Amino acid sequence: MIDRRSLLAAALAATLPVAGGAPLLSPLPARAAEEFRIGYQKNGILVVAKQQGVIEERLARLGHSVRWVEFSFGPPLLEALSLGGVDFGQTGDAPPIFAQAAGANLVYAAAQEAGGSGAGILLPAGSKIESLRDLKGRRVAFAKASSAHNLTLAALEKAGLTYADIEPVTLAPADAAAAFSRGSIDAWTIWDPYFAIAEVQPGARVLVRSTDIARPNNFFLANRGTAETKPIVLAEVIDALAGVARWCEANRGEVAAILSKGTGVPLPATRRAVDRTDYVIGPMSPAAAVEQQRIADRFHAAGLIPRPIRVADAVWTLPSRNG
Repeated sequence: MIDRRSLLAAALAATLPVAGGAPLLSPLPARAAEEFRIGYQKNGILVVAKQQGVIEERLARLGHSVRWVEFSFGPPLLEALSLGGVDFGQTGDAPPIFAQAAGANLVYAAAQEAGGSGAGILLPAGSKIESLRDLKGRRVAFAKASSAHNLTLAALEKAGLTYADIEPVTLAPADAAAAFSRGSIDAWTIWDPYFAIAEVQPGARVLVRSTDIARPNNFFLANRGTAETKPIVLAEVIDALAGVARWCEANRGEVAAILSKGTGVPLPATRRAVDRTDYVIGPMSPAAAVEQQRIADRFHAAGLIPRPIRVADAVWTLPSRNG
């Protein structure tokens, strides 16, 4: 878990002038607040943080306002992040890999490791599929470059199949939900809250959950320029989110109510999603980086990213006094 005092002390020591070994702090000049833009999706800790206003409170002390920008899923969020349209956001495991392979201007700022079991492969009513091997030759839907894309590949690996053994149908979540309801796809790989909504449709079945394959990590990413020029601001945002995560762990009923009200997702589905989520935020650990590298290598081996990447090159750490 991130410790606020040591986190901010390290950032301050690295970026402020020193005299006698101590940082020299000066009041912020009187000017309009700088804007820190956060990309978020309709689920997770960022929705709770937005409702609670904790990031706004923290950044106001540093002369920054906060603007929230909603995205339907990870890849377009990271495109905006790379182009400077937002400064910070959260996605699953695959989007930052595709973004880094495309030369995106971003860094991993923190992780929510093994975030939960709120993803899986669903089968529509009337499906005859009984095992992962039965996906061979079938139309499997998922959002391209999303965590569902990775879960699909990992599930195929577990079954001894390859990407070439299925007919990929790349659809954004809303379009895939419609296709699933019509029965025009054979399987759908998806995450919460869409997963929680669809799994209780009449006749729908869960073929496999993410926990049966590997518990996915979620990541908080920042524009590289923002991370380099505003480490104090970024550290404050991450520490605020760590506090929100602790609150979420202890108040799951309230979390479900907040998310349901903010997203319009029915409360029963939201409760299922919340109950299977681990709310813990910390720095990018060596284990998380190793797992991301494994996923990146998987995508490259399948010919889905144009070049091999080194995940460690995009991991941000707070600068030290001598760094």
